[in-house]
Amino acid sequence: MYLQEGRRNSRNGSLAVDLLHIGLGIVIVALAVVLFLAPEEHLSLFPAIFFLAGLLNFINGICKFKLRLRQKMRKGAGLLEFLLGLLLFALAGVSGFSIWWR
Repeated sequence: MYLQEGRRNSRNGSLAVDLLHIGLGIVIVALAVVLFLAPEEHLSLFPAIFFLAGLLNFINGICKFKLRLRQKMRKGAGLLEFLLGLLLFALAGVSGFSIWWR
């Protein structure tokens, strides 16, 4: 019974991550469409898009890293996604700073 419950929890966790990917992906695409329709009016969406993309990579990297602790190549892929998420967070900060404090 214990092993089945653990497997069910991992399925619930992967379902939650998948739903998060779908939700954030839809929000990012919608913000990008609005931004490209009128870029001068919606410059403040750039930091939001970078932040959400960074959040998506950050969460995906953490999930890959936790699930693949014993497989070194996949662990490296999770670490790379984690670092790309941090890079996108930094890009969101730089773009926000350049847009709001000119």
